[in-house]
Amino acid sequence: MSVVIEPITGRIGAQVTGVKLSAALDEATFAALYQALLTHKVLFLREQHLTDDEHEAFSRRFGAQVPHPTVRSAERSAAILNLDSRHSRANSWHTDVTFVVDYPKISILRAVVVPAQGGDTVWANTAAAYADLPEPLKALADGLRALHTNLYDYAPPRHADANGLRRYREEFTAEVYEAEHPLVRVHPETGERALVLGHFVKQIQGVSTNDSRQLLRLFQDRATALENTVRWRWQAGDVVLWDNRATQHIAIDDYGSAERIMRRTTIAGEVPFGVDGRPSQAIKPTAEARSPLTEADKKHLAA
Repeated sequence: MSVVIEPITGRIGAQVTGVKLSAALDEATFAALYQALLTHKVLFLREQHLTDDEHEAFSRRFGAQVPHPTVRSAERSAAILNLDSRHSRANSWHTDVTFVVDYPKISILRAVVVPAQGGDTVWANTAAAYADLPEPLKALADGLRALHTNLYDYAPPRHADANGLRRYREEFTAEVYEAEHPLVRVHPETGERALVLGHFVKQIQGVSTNDSRQLLRLFQDRATALENTVRWRWQAGDVVLWDNRATQHIAIDDYGSAERIMRRTTIAGEVPFGVDGRPSQAIKPTAEARSPLTEADKKHLAA
C-alpha cells in the first residue's frame, strides 16, 4: 500500500495513510514523510499503536532524541516523556521547550489513553502567521527579541490532582532555564520566517513590561488566528508529528476529570537565528547550556 498524504486544511496539517511507522521504513517512504512534515507542519496518522520501544526507534530516524531538561521520565526510557492529565495539562499555546536555546526541531506524540469526549489538540502555523503580517509589522517583528523561561505564568487545570500538580510544578521549575530568541526565526531547512512565541515568553527585550505585554498579544493573536490552525480529535493509537520550529499547539482542557495519557519524544534542534543573522542565546543556567541527549542517543551517535 502506497503512502497517501491528504491536507486537512489549506494552511496546516495533513493526514497520512498507507504507512506503518517503524525504524525500518524504507528511505523513499521516510523522505516522503519528512518532506510532507516540512510542507504541512503537522502530520496525523491513525491506528499506529506503537510500543515505547517502537516509538523511540522510529523517533531516532529524525535525529538524536532529547529528554525534557527538567521533567524526569518515570518510564524505562528517558527519551519518552509521559504526559498524564492527572499531573499536568498543556492547556495554553506554546512551542515545546523554547526556554532552552536549542529547543527541539520535531516532536512526536502518541495517544495511549484518550477521553470519550474532548481532549483535542490544536496546532497553529507560525510561518503562515508571519507571512500574513503587514509589511510594517514584519519590519517591527524582525528586530525584536524575547526572553523565554520555564518560570512561566502557569494556570493549573481545575480537574487535576492537586498534589500531583504541585510535585510536577516543583520538578518543572527546580532548575531555572532562560533563553533569548529572535521573535522571528529563519527556518534552517525551508528558509521560511516564523514567529517564536507561546507561554514560555516572559518579556520582549528592551521595552517596558506594558509595551512587551501589548506586543506579545499583537503577535500571538496573529499566530493563533483560526485560519492558521488545525484541530485533531484523538483516538488511542494515533501518532502526530510536528515541526516545532514553525508551529505552536494547545491541548484543549474540556474533558473534566477523565483520564488522558500521551507519550512524546523530541528531536534535537538547532540554535535559531533571526532575520539579522544573530543566533539565540542561552542565559540560565549558563550561557553554554544546551538540550541534553539521552544516554542511548549518545551511544548511538558515537557508534
